[in-house]
Amino acid sequence: MVKNRLITTNPLRLVNSEASKSPITNSWKPLFAVFVWGLSFIATKRALVEIKPEVIVFVRQLLGISFLLFVALRQKQSFHINLKDHKWVFLLALVACFHLWIQITGLQWTSASNTGWIIGITPVFMTILALIFFKEEISKLQSVGIVVSFAGLMLLVSKGDLASIDLINNKGDVLIISSSLTWAIYSLASKKATLNYSPVMTTLYLFIIVAVVISPFAVNKENFAAVINLSFGGWIALLFLGLLCSGVAYVLWAQALTEMSASRVGAYLYIEPFVTFFGSWLLLGEQITFLMLVSGLIIIGGVVLVNRK
Repeated sequence: MVKNRLITTNPLRLVNSEASKSPITNSWKPLFAVFVWGLSFIATKRALVEIKPEVIVFVRQLLGISFLLFVALRQKQSFHINLKDHKWVFLLALVACFHLWIQITGLQWTSASNTGWIIGITPVFMTILALIFFKEEISKLQSVGIVVSFAGLMLLVSKGDLASIDLINNKGDVLIISSSLTWAIYSLASKKATLNYSPVMTTLYLFIIVAVVISPFAVNKENFAAVINLSFGGWIALLFLGLLCSGVAYVLWAQALTEMSASRVGAYLYIEPFVTFFGSWLLLGEQITFLMLVSGLIIIGGVVLVNRK
């Protein structure tokens, strides 16, 4: 989960009906999307070597806009703007923009593997926020899941030594945790939103607003020069984030939600942290430990309990 993943878990009021095709036939779509999103943290770490977080957000949105505009034109989507709906889109875009910015900023000071596990705790924050603001009841099993997830989170951040946790030395992890919280806020807000746009147009308009909001911080001579002088590896990372993560993966995920049940599609998200975990080891050379794997498994185990009714 928008996680560095914008609008991943809730493409806004999609019809969650089973299509005539077999779920096994369609399973490659959510699997591909989750695989791409799992690698997105790795691509972001690579891009951060050469450009600032706000530039990554801005360029990623521009690339995503280009792809989604192509899809919208090809599908002959309506570009009619409903101002009432756009109030929700604007609100969601503000939350999404802040979410992406603090997540990418946090990646400067923590590992991609840690980020993958931490973002996985988003459903726990969603459950807690739903309890606080919408008075939704939670079961004893979900309560246990919340405790288990946070125990795994503390174990991961502290590297097994709880006394080592402080806001200064762990600022990267703290920012990633904050981004997980903002993604939970976004997800709950999007569930409450009533939009008449198609998923493609909703995402396209949202990307445009995010790009406009972040542009004053990203568009200047220094950042422009940095983008122009990007290395081949830097451009590959940006193109991966913009075209695959913010483009292809979102379209396939939206299609999967129309062809399969939401619960079946959502189950694929459990794979994402493992993609990040092993991908960061293979592609970035990050040091991964048995403790990190155990911590991550505890987090995911708690999330599974939280998601069970």
